[in-house]
Amino acid sequence: MIEVVRAGLCDLVMDPGRPGWGALGVPAGGAADPAALAAANRLVGNDAAAAGLEITLSGPLLRFPAGGVVALTGARFAAARSSGVTVAWNETLVLAAGETLSLGPAQAGCRCWLALRGGVAVTPVMDSRSTLLPAGFGGHLGRALQAGDALPWMPAAGEIRLLRAHPPVAPRNGTLRVVAGPQAACFDDAGLAAFFNSPYRVDPASDRRGVRLKGPAATHEPIELASQGVLPGAVQVPPDGQPIILGWDGPVTGGYPVIAGVISADLPMLAQLRPGNTVRFGTIELEAARALAAGQWDIEDIA
Repeated sequence: MIEVVRAGLCDLVMDPGRPGWGALGVPAGGAADPAALAAANRLVGNDAAAAGLEITLSGPLLRFPAGGVVALTGARFAAARSSGVTVAWNETLVLAAGETLSLGPAQAGCRCWLALRGGVAVTPVMDSRSTLLPAGFGGHLGRALQAGDALPWMPAAGEIRLLRAHPPVAPRNGTLRVVAGPQAACFDDAGLAAFFNSPYRVDPASDRRGVRLKGPAATHEPIELASQGVLPGAVQVPPDGQPIILGWDGPVTGGYPVIAGVISADLPMLAQLRPGNTVRFGTIELEAARALAAGQWDIEDIA
């Protein structure tokens, strides 16, 4: 068991998600950056799809009664083990029986992922162990972790390798690359100029359902739409003109016009936006977006 001594702001059990249930209104969900979770799993010798923890903005204090092999990827948080020694990121970490791992606030970015050798062994729902907060199922009791929780895990046999991961280089200019959305032509010149030429600030009301932005209104012609299928990264614009980038637990259909879609290669950047951050949008051609593969994590032995 992993014991939650102190809960963070929002600690969720996550795996790659549950695709294929959209017809029932269930989003795929899963880790906001599945490549980062997969890298953490590789560092501890797990299958890439094993369940771990997604930790947001401020982390928990976890106790490992039987010890364990863990790894952290994603945004760096203030973190230390029982001895007070600072924890390395993107590396295999071996904890002794009874040790604790303490994560404080994120030093930059928004989310990190913790993998434990063997994986978190909560009961799968719809073929996934991921938490779906809006529906209250999956993960641990369908909710964020709380102090006093105990998470089961699956002990793994075999050699422990000490590894280091090198994450892909992320864009640093704060610009999300987008392709035109299905209703882009409905936006007037002023609305398009506002959307592409102005900075937007991430609103505190943002969550895994959607990243809400505040800035100049992206105005458009009055339009009545039938519900259409939408995916994470779709940029919807409600009547007030303030864009909403749909997130991982967002709806599978929507009725607001979609001005643009964030390309898949930039979704990891979307996962690290935090309240108060500023973001801009830049265009990219569809074929160029298709050619951009998600950044690859390189893994090497360190012992």
